[in-house]
Amino acid sequence: MRLGGRLRERWAGTGRVARWSAAGAALLIAGAGTLWGVTADGAPGVRVEERRITVMDGPNDDQRVSLDVSYYTPENAGKVPAIMLAHGFGGTKRDTAAEARALAEDGYAVLTWSARGFGESTGEIALNSPDYEVKDARRLVDWLAARPEVRLDGPGDPRLGMAGSSYGGAISLLTAAYDDRVDAIVPRITWHDLADALFPDASGEGPANGVYKELWAGLFFTSGSNGTACGRFLPSLCEMFQEVAETGRPTGEAIETLRRSSPAAVADRIDVPALLVQGQSDSLFPLSHADANARAIARNGAPVSVVWYRGGHDGGPEETERLRGLVGDFLAAHLENAPAESPGFTVTRSGGLDSSTGDVVVEEATASRYPGLANAPRTFPLTGREQAVHHPAGGVPAGISALPGLGSLGGGLDVGALGGGALTDPPGQSATFDTAPLDRPVRLTGAATVRLQVSGEDGEGGEDGEGVPLFAKLYDVAPDGRATLARRLAAPFRVTGGEEATVTLPPMDHRFDRGHRLRLVVSTTDMGFATPPEAASYKVRAVSPLTVPTVPALSSASSPLPAWVWALPLVALAVAAGLLARRRTPADTGDGDVPLEIIGLTKKYANGHLAVADLSFRVEKGQVLGLLGPNGAGKTTTLRMLMGLIHPDEGEIRIFGRRVTPGAPVLSRLGSFVEGPGFLPHLSGRDNLDLYWRATGRPRDEAHMDEALDIAALGPALDRAVRTYSQGMRQRLAIAQAMLGLPDLLVLDEPTNGLDPPQIREMRDVLVRYAAAGRTVIVSSHLLAEVEQTCTHAVVMAGGRRVTAGPVADIVGSGRRLEDAFLELIGEGP
Repeated sequence: MRLGGRLRERWAGTGRVARWSAAGAALLIAGAGTLWGVTADGAPGVRVEERRITVMDGPNDDQRVSLDVSYYTPENAGKVPAIMLAHGFGGTKRDTAAEARALAEDGYAVLTWSARGFGESTGEIALNSPDYEVKDARRLVDWLAARPEVRLDGPGDPRLGMAGSSYGGAISLLTAAYDDRVDAIVPRITWHDLADALFPDASGEGPANGVYKELWAGLFFTSGSNGTACGRFLPSLCEMFQEVAETGRPTGEAIETLRRSSPAAVADRIDVPALLVQGQSDSLFPLSHADANARAIARNGAPVSVVWYRGGHDGGPEETERLRGLVGDFLAAHLENAPAESPGFTVTRSGGLDSSTGDVVVEEATASRYPGLANAPRTFPLTGREQAVHHPAGGVPAGISALPGLGSLGGGLDVGALGGGALTDPPGQSATFDTAPLDRPVRLTGAATVRLQVSGEDGEGGEDGEGVPLFAKLYDVAPDGRATLARRLAAPFRVTGGEEATVTLPPMDHRFDRGHRLRLVVSTTDMGFATPPEAASYKVRAVSPLTVPTVPALSSASSPLPAWVWALPLVALAVAAGLLARRRTPADTGDGDVPLEIIGLTKKYANGHLAVADLSFRVEKGQVLGLLGPNGAGKTTTLRMLMGLIHPDEGEIRIFGRRVTPGAPVLSRLGSFVEGPGFLPHLSGRDNLDLYWRATGRPRDEAHMDEALDIAALGPALDRAVRTYSQGMRQRLAIAQAMLGLPDLLVLDEPTNGLDPPQIREMRDVLVRYAAAGRTVIVSSHLLAEVEQTCTHAVVMAGGRRVTAGPVADIVGSGRRLEDAFLELIGEGP
């Protein structure tokens, strides 16, 4: 299998160039022409021919168009399959040169070209019209069939694959519909119906009822205008755009023209194996377009695989390496009959950062077949009564979902950085409907739906029966109230005269965590779309629950880990479980009034180092005590003896009146985090906490898991493998683990290590609240400012001995900072 090996490593993926329009690769090739030159370009085993190929200009057989073509062939390879590789709208054949070279080195004859109207090719842009660009591509298939190095399936029939993104993806679909010599296609981030893409309507009425996607349409047109009014477009297309741009509504002729340039017009004729790659960050051609293409091809009996990756026209990661392998294996399987396992559905998901490398972890979830957008639905009732929303005069200020085209400037613009929710949904312009907090996580994979009713102030909606243009969005609302617009996508729709409509929200793959709410927002404006100039007010009501599709069959494969990664943490956990065997003792046994009392504690190590010397102090209920001292002061040794992990040479420790020994029952009232946690890296944070609690042997209902998870505040990361956590995330999980069971005495060693300032402030509040409930907290820390703000009492150590102890206010004294007092106490002050 040629492409399953080297190409998996080298296929350069159809990456975006700086402008959005070159997001893909378009294949527009023509008939016989003149050889300009044959050059050996330095790449071993590859020859490149630069050609001008002349074709007839669409239906005008008396005119000709010259296409600028590059042809890559492997030397001394015999008869090989061919691939037509296309560039994106606004691009040229140069955008696909690296991909073409890699394919040729792996044994394919590769044809790239600049589409008519772009680069050095002549002619006018016709938007992949069957009469122009598709006709060009069919003539190029003729040209390939006549090449001596191209393998044939029959006379004039080359073994042929087509690949391209956006504009190029559409030409591969259309050519496959009009020319049965195409054997396999790989369309990426492209359209099903161009009319629907530019005039979407989430109520299902079609483009005639759609809302004009004016920013994307404007970028689309100007990228091909060459700096003039109409540029290199066909005059009829120029006139169509100008009319639509002025009115904001499509004419019947415009819809027909755009649909003719769409796979939707010939969906019943596309019957070749297809790998459809669509971006999850794409407000131009959302996932619904790949879904429509997939369903059409499957109805025709051809095999279809669908990939949802994290990038798209709005930016985001290209995932080049991952897509290389998927595309390479697919082409090898269908052009060279190579064995390959191709899942029917693949979704890539962000798994956070690998703490060892700093790289983003990408999880790949797969299913054996593509399930569509409405699989295994769940319903969630929505709160919120009928609400009034207002459309401002001129549509300004407008809400923001995606910002078309700007994603390509840097992987997507964070609208939160522009002012958060006030800009995403300006006040007074949106209605909000929430679900109840989730009792377990929900993974939305597909397109959620809801039924809405909209009317004007007088009970009607819209003017002249045109309907009210509105925008539905789905937010993820965390327990603290923070709301995030899922995938930054909006679903435009129109409702007329107080009628109801079932609205389909943007398709996506998004996890909503336990305790989170799903929020449906219906707004009157969106920066990417045209809205009426008049001010107006409407009423919006949700008349159905929110229906959320899921795909339970999706599964993620984890990379195997070395045996020692499993063994060592398990040993550590077993030891900790034995030492900390938490078995609840009756609250009235022993002297339960004093949480901790240390008397004459001394510890000398085998090397003679005196770590702790005659240490005594007492901690009362409700106190937050800071254990302070420079490195080597004996703080950690003291805490380890407190936990029963090491034996003191002299003295004793009593917790609630009971003497501490290894495995003492009273340790069930102690929660601790000292010298780092022993998490299992292959398990999720949630599973680690659950496993830890089960190891204690105590009933699950005593764990108070929800409170601990709120403390961790890890969000979706809680269900990711711990190996992907940053240091700060591991620290928060460890503190949550220490708080399981809400122990009466909580001991934390340097709990703020790895936390940023906002997280440190949050931790301070958590500890204060924890002690206020009548519990006791001991914190070892070197951050004196945090101790000063968090702790009620302090014990200062130096050289293993207690220097002083008492309320923080008494240690500091009037007009001084704790840092100054601390340095003076340990003999380093002025």
